[in-house]
Amino acid sequence: MTAPVPDPAAPPAAASRPAEGAPPRPASAAARQPRTPGAPPADRPAAPARRLVGIDLARGLAIVGMFVAHLGADGPDGAHDPAWFVLADGRSAALFALLAGLSLALSSGRERLPTGLALLHARMTTLVRAGLLLLLGWVLVALGTPVAVILPAYAVLFLLALPVLGVRRRWLLLAAGVAAVVSPTLVALVAVPDGGPSLAARLSGMADPVHLPGDELVTGYYPAMVYLVYLLLGLALGRSDLTRARTQARLVVVGVGLAALGWGLSRLALDAVGPDASPLTLHLLSGAAHEDTTLEVVGNCGTALAVIGVFLLLTRPTPAGRAAGAVLSPLAAAGSMSLTLYTAQIVAIFVLGDQVVWAPTSNAVLVWFLVLALAGAWLWRRQVGQGPLERGLAAAARAVAGPRPATP
Repeated sequence: MTAPVPDPAAPPAAASRPAEGAPPRPASAAARQPRTPGAPPADRPAAPARRLVGIDLARGLAIVGMFVAHLGADGPDGAHDPAWFVLADGRSAALFALLAGLSLALSSGRERLPTGLALLHARMTTLVRAGLLLLLGWVLVALGTPVAVILPAYAVLFLLALPVLGVRRRWLLLAAGVAAVVSPTLVALVAVPDGGPSLAARLSGMADPVHLPGDELVTGYYPAMVYLVYLLLGLALGRSDLTRARTQARLVVVGVGLAALGWGLSRLALDAVGPDASPLTLHLLSGAAHEDTTLEVVGNCGTALAVIGVFLLLTRPTPAGRAAGAVLSPLAAAGSMSLTLYTAQIVAIFVLGDQVVWAPTSNAVLVWFLVLALAGAWLWRRQVGQGPLERGLAAAARAVAGPRPATP
């Protein structure tokens, strides 16, 4: 719970006066210290950072995209019905991963890099969250639903984030760019067959596509080596001032440009090499969902940045922004408890049976999932506050790492 901000309109409390004739009291040390222009008085704590509703909305949209990808109906030809449901494929998971990195930055100082005890606390907190996400992911995997559970990959991503929590934004962006080129290529060389069994298949004796048990780095459905790009970009984004309209507009422009670059280059390159190119070449040039190629990653990064920028612009602290936030509050509530809703979705699919994923006869189940999730999240947030699993993770992290050290 954040500390209440003093009401500037409230009258000041009456101060005790020295007895008549008594010598004046010496000024306190805080009062004697010079004050930085624009900073709060030394004897009054700074107001807590404003919650970014646009980030909750982006996370809520990712949850909706996950529901659509898992429960949306398919037509007779196996394509999505309606066809625009294809927008959820791959992009929702990428948006989730990028927002995970952004959340790590927001919880460890925002624009201010953590150092010393603050950095140690951020790493301890992230380590605890990674362990609990891994355990929860294993439980959901054990349910045996047709859904590829992303939480174990998230846990590995959090572990990979530990060394870079204190790294400057420019280096995070550079690392993300390098990883966007190198990681998909390495994963393809290991896991993609090229006129014969893949390297992973030859080494393991398994048939392609190979998914080695417990491997979330290379052969998992969400290979952490590739998804690290989204995490690094999210961390860099979280080290920016996301409250500035200029930053928000830049996210939209850069995002649209990256999306056009990734998927446009993929289309041009595939047309140039033709269908007779080697399977590995066709894979590396693809921008299709879940191909985990460089061009898909670039396109997904662009989409995620544009979505975040649009939602931040929509919910700026203006009358129009507050009205938009009120209208979209169910989606924001869902985004604030995305782990709870994601877990509830997997459990519900387990209870209802695999047919709701493999053979939906309509989008009725999807609609019911969305209505219950949005309405339930909205009511829970108004009546209780933080989501139950989010509250549990935060409590476990505090129990191990202790309270966050005060920043000077």
